[in-house]
Amino acid sequence: MHTHVASHQSTIRTAGRYAWRALRLRCPNCGGRGIWKNWLIMREVCPVCGLHLERGEHGYIVGSYMFNIVASELVFAALFIVIVVAMWPSPPWTWLQWGGAALMLLMPVLFYPFSKTLFLAFDLLFRPQNFEDADRTRGPGNRH
Repeated sequence: MHTHVASHQSTIRTAGRYAWRALRLRCPNCGGRGIWKNWLIMREVCPVCGLHLERGEHGYIVGSYMFNIVASELVFAALFIVIVVAMWPSPPWTWLQWGGAALMLLMPVLFYPFSKTLFLAFDLLFRPQNFEDADRTRGPGNRH
């Protein structure tokens, strides 16, 4: 029983470490800097540990897009509720409408690099750094 608890605590610590690194726009695997060429372009591999940042899987990028969309919608919903509750009974509906539209256009761009690194951190929990090599050695007919 103790081994299971220790393993669970270790996974939580690892997830926290990965997330903290990702929120600082560093490689979730090693914490190295320089994984971003600019705000919108991530390098192919980490210059420090060599981690493949796109993880070599068709459709991989969809996960980070979903992180981005969900985060944008949650920020919008939270701000909307806070403003409506704080200014009730007469919230600024026009301001909320136009401000909400502007926020929904800006938020995905502002959060983009964070969503990419956070999704990479999430993925690393389930597929460690060298999973691609293990997949290649199993061969194309043995993948599950």
